[in-house]
Amino acid sequence: MTASELARQIASAAADKKARDVIVLDIRGKTTIADYFVVCEGDTDRQVRAIVDSIEDACRVLGVRPLRVAGVSDGSWACLDFDSVIVHVFLPGERTFYNLEALWGAPATEYAG
Repeated sequence: MTASELARQIASAAADKKARDVIVLDIRGKTTIADYFVVCEGDTDRQVRAIVDSIEDACRVLGVRPLRVAGVSDGSWACLDFDSVIVHVFLPGERTFYNLEALWGAPATEYAG
């Protein structure tokens, strides 16, 4: 599975839990930490955790496990590192504050489900 395909699968799993404003940022050529960021938000800390669970479940079926998961217990910003794809699941205020889309200035593809 390519990094692009994995990013789309992750975006789909997030959308399955009603994540809002799901986008895939292509950060190839901007950094070596990953090829793509998937960025989305949930309305509550409970929804953020449900989105993370959905992503982990969908990836497990594909035989892919995150290298590291952080922030799930707090629920305001969860981060999953799948090596070539890094996932950020925010509460709306946190997403606005960090504004990863503008920070990286990378081409974004909105995931429409």
